[in-house]
Amino acid sequence: MRRLIFLLTAMSFVIVPPAVHSQQAEQANSATSSKAISVDELLEKVRQGHRDDGVINQQRIDAFRNQQAQQQRLLNETVEQRRQAEALSLQRENQFEQNDQQITLLQERLSERLGSLKELFGVLQLVANDTQGQFDNSLIQIHYPQRSERLNAFSQKMGQTTELPTVEEIESLWFELQREMTESGKIVQSTQTVLDRQGQEAQVPVIRIGTFNLISDGKYIQRIAETGRLVEYPRQPSNRYMSGAQQLADNDGELIPFTIDPVRGQLISLMGAAPDLRERVEQGGVIGYIILALGAVVVLTALVRFIILLVEDRRIKHQLSHLDQPGNNALGRVVKVYQDNKNDGLESLELKLGEAVLREVPRISRGLSFIKISAAIAPLLGLLGTVTGMIITFQAITLFGAGDPKLMAGGISQALVTTVLGLTVAIPSLLLHNVVSDKATKLSQIIEQEAVALVAMQAEQAAE
Repeated sequence: MRRLIFLLTAMSFVIVPPAVHSQQAEQANSATSSKAISVDELLEKVRQGHRDDGVINQQRIDAFRNQQAQQQRLLNETVEQRRQAEALSLQRENQFEQNDQQITLLQERLSERLGSLKELFGVLQLVANDTQGQFDNSLIQIHYPQRSERLNAFSQKMGQTTELPTVEEIESLWFELQREMTESGKIVQSTQTVLDRQGQEAQVPVIRIGTFNLISDGKYIQRIAETGRLVEYPRQPSNRYMSGAQQLADNDGELIPFTIDPVRGQLISLMGAAPDLRERVEQGGVIGYIILALGAVVVLTALVRFIILLVEDRRIKHQLSHLDQPGNNALGRVVKVYQDNKNDGLESLELKLGEAVLREVPRISRGLSFIKISAAIAPLLGLLGTVTGMIITFQAITLFGAGDPKLMAGGISQALVTTVLGLTVAIPSLLLHNVVSDKATKLSQIIEQEAVALVAMQAEQAAE
């Protein structure tokens, strides 16, 4: 009996729905809390729960059977809608095929009726496209920016076969071409937005020289075709090309020389990209700066020595007129030696005068050897820079190949620039050396001649 009760209790927990089970559990808990439940009462409760479950399941079955008719009706409606959609799709496909055939037939008829006009429209479209490309790169575009849009719309219309162009539209193409030719011979001033080299935009007066150049405040301005903006060149050409641009703004109708760029600014860009003297020197690198420093020292030394020799030459010429009054100069010191030792023997006097001359000649020739050796060193330094630049060039070829000349440009520039700098320093150094050397030789000869004259004069006095 105990096993049967336990089995029935377990089955009640499995069969009864969770709601009934929880309700019975609450009732059991409440009953347990109040008083103990007998076995018969527990069995009765299990039977009552089973009957309640049967009623609930029957209700579910009845509700499902009632909804089955509604679901069948929805299914029938869906099937009918699908059938109607398939019929409509078939009807649209047939209509599409008929329309496609009709369009093809109409296009053939239109092509036959157009005849030679179709070729004419093709030529007009080609001319419009070419004209639009020229206008986009033209400087006149800054005054007529809307014409590109009109030409683009006209070109698209020429490519269609559903709409014919009007006579006015065809004449507008001719008008734009004629206006381009007319404006190319005019000098027009207007206010435009210009971007300067500092990146600032400003409204400034701009002068257009035909289709060649734009001038603003004495400077050349370029037009970027892709964006249509006016930008100041990063670097202007040299001064000889800028004189006309600077005089143009203040011109009152007079003829002035002016440099134009026939390729619409490309030559100005190339001229601006060319390095100036400072950049050329920088391309020589360290060796180039050494050569320039050596040249500066040579020129300074030559100038100083030449000035000293000029002063000494003036003093010697003055001394020649006053041999009885020896002064502070090369010849005066030789004369002073003669006066101090003229009572000695002739041989002794000759030796002392020779010593005095030999003492003065190095002072006169001071610095000449440095100028001469510098004139020989400068080309050697240039050759050193040439070899260094060629080494850099060959290293670039080894690493990156010879496909890109820009990679070799640095080494080649250094090789050529240092050679030019070496010759530039050597040639003036040789000239300065010859000039200073001639002056020093002349003064030395004067001193030697006067020393010999003094010895001869003393010999004549001794013979008397």
